[in-house]
Amino acid sequence: MADMFVTLGTWNWLIVGVLLMGLELLAPGVFMFWLGLAAFLVGLLSFVVTPSWQLQLLLFAAFAAAAVPIWRRVARQKPGTNPNPFLNKRSDALVGRVCTLEKPIVDGEGIVRIDDTVWRVAGPDTPAGSKVKIVQADGASLTVAAV
Repeated sequence: MADMFVTLGTWNWLIVGVLLMGLELLAPGVFMFWLGLAAFLVGLLSFVVTPSWQLQLLLFAAFAAAAVPIWRRVARQKPGTNPNPFLNKRSDALVGRVCTLEKPIVDGEGIVRIDDTVWRVAGPDTPAGSKVKIVQADGASLTVAAV
């Protein structure tokens, strides 16, 4: 076992680093990636300096331990911000828009065309051609109010 540690070299660390990063593809969880990156950094450092095997193991442990707080900081950089908050919620993106009724609202139900889609709307009885504002979205049905 001690002979294995003595023969640790640059290429061994680089190969182990690439293998660990490759394992991340099979079992995603962003854990193996950081260990692989630590091994890869030790391998790159071994190109510049020729540290003893003890120092190589210490560097690997230090890089692996430092990766955890770094990853947490990167992962929590902008919590709660979503570049597209209406992804898969198309109807919610319509709230606040003003549009024209295509068919009148009779007995609380009517139809409005928004862009290239026809939507069922609910609201107070209103004649066709009137301007309405979308105040609530519930699945495929929109609630409107007269403008």
